[in-house]
Formats: sequence, structure tokens, C-alpha cells
Amino acid sequence: MIEIIKYESSRSSEWDYFISNSRIDSFIFFRSFMEYHSHKFVDFSLMIYRKGKLDAVIPGNIENNIFYSHQGLTYGGLITSLHSKTIDVINYFNSINIFLKKNGLKQVIYKSIPYIYHKLPSQEDVYALFRLNSQKIGCNISSTIYQNNKLPFTELRKRGFKKAKVNNVEIIKTTNFSDFWTVLEDNLIANHEVKPVHTINEITFLHEKFPHNIVGYTCMLDSKVIAGCVLFIMKNVVHVQYISANEKGKEIGALDLLFENLINEKYNHKDFFDFGQSTEQMGAVLNENLIFQKEGFGARGVCYDTYIYDI
Repeated sequence: MIEIIKYESSRSSEWDYFISNSRIDSFIFFRSFMEYHSHKFVDFSLMIYRKGKLDAVIPGNIENNIFYSHQGLTYGGLITSLHSKTIDVINYFNSINIFLKKNGLKQVIYKSIPYIYHKLPSQEDVYALFRLNSQKIGCNISSTIYQNNKLPFTELRKRGFKKAKVNNVEIIKTTNFSDFWTVLEDNLIANHEVKPVHTINEITFLHEKFPHNIVGYTCMLDSKVIAGCVLFIMKNVVHVQYISANEKGKEIGALDLLFENLINEKYNHKDFFDFGQSTEQMGAVLNENLIFQKEGFGARGVCYDTYIYDI
């Protein structure tokens, strides 16, 4: 017997415990992460019980009679227990769709979880989506390094690394994001006319909630921040959430030095080092300069896919 329950705050501990013991390796599904921007979304996360035991959850929100999984997250589909099997997932989707239809929803827009965040193979949902005649409407490409099978840096990245060393650039791990945020915001506004997804207050709040998972690194020259990054750290994955350099930092290869250190020394023991997406408009637009830089470190493509189907 399958029972679907809409998430409510009284179940936060049960939800988080399930995430910790699921097949997915990502802290972004903990409720204290998801709810930092809860005022922007109408939460409609679901908990799926089989024979009275929680066996799957799906983070979600609703807007205009559409169920999204979840608009506030980069990825996030059905998260299952270690014991869920293919037929269970098919049945869960059928039950979820009945539940959503009863609540007046007409469509599902679903972001699958890239395989690099799987502790165990977990693509039964993609098969279930195929059976539901879903259509892929988004394909964003990220750039990822297999840490146990790395490609070498390109000559351009190696030259930048050497230049930064000659200029005595210093790498500092930091819990104070403000100076880097100034570099990041100036760069994004000047080059793309956009702001970071998170404000400085939001990223500081999230770091306080997840001090071991959200960390910053800065490149210092003459006691000034010239470049840096913010990392989201999982058990098996290091994900670069933000990366930026000012003109001086770009000129002397500060990021090349930074990522040589992070990839080959600091996080060499992780399975994956993920630079994140280089696409916009659901993947229709590729930022060629951005992906060129990431591929220069030896990273190659991992897709973040989005699907749609009618209920």
C-alpha cells in the first residue's frame, strides 16, 4: 500500500533523516537549505510511504497548476531509499500523479538528479518518465572531473598557474564571503548584467547552517581579494557554486593557481570535482568562454536534464 503525504514542518526531522540515508549525496535537500528562500515558492514537497514506512520523497513547489521539482533547486527529482526497486518507482509516480491530479494540478516539470550525486545507481525515475511519455525540455551541461582519472591542464591553464605563483598569490580558506562577493557581483554585472543567485546575506546564512558543506576560498594579492570561489561539498562531490576574478586576478592567472590547488591537492580524495553549468535558457545557449575555461582544467560534460509531462 502506497500513501502520499504533503510535507509539513512537523516532519522536518523525518525528512532530513531520510535524505541522510537515501541513495542521493547532496545536502541541498535538507529542509534548512530548501527553506532559506521559502517565501519565493509555494512548497508542495511530497513524502511517499510504502507499507507505513517512508521510502521516497520529492522536493517540489506549485505554480499555475504545475508541479515543479523544485524551482528553487538546481536539480531534484524523486529521492528513494536504498531498497526501492524499479517497479516501486513506477508505482510511486502513478500514485504521485493521482495525488497531484486530485489537487488540481495538470503538469509536472521534473529536474532529474545528475548521476554524479548518486551514492548508488538511481535512474529508475528516468525510465518512469519515459513510460509517462515525458519530453525533455532542458539539457544544461556541466563540466566535471573524475578525480581518479584526470586529464591534464591545458598549456594555457598551466601558464596561468605559473604566473600566479611568480606573483606570490596566496590562497586562503575563508568563512567571510563579503570581499569575494564584491568581486563576484562586479564581474557578473559588468559581463552579464545579472546578480548572483544568492545574496551575501543568504550565502552567509546557509554557511552558518552548513559550515562543513559550504566553504569559500580567496586568492589574495597585497592583502586584497582578487579572485575566489564558493564550494558546495558533498561526501563524494565538490561542486563549484561560484567562481570569479577581478581584472588583476584574470591578468595573473589567480584562478588557475586556485583550482590547481583545489583539484590536485585539497580535494583530490573526492570522486568528482564539478564546475557547474555553462548554459542558459534551459541549455539552449552555451557560454563558450566559460566552458572553455572549465575544460582547460580537464573537466568534461555531465548533463542536468529537465522533463515535462501532462498528468
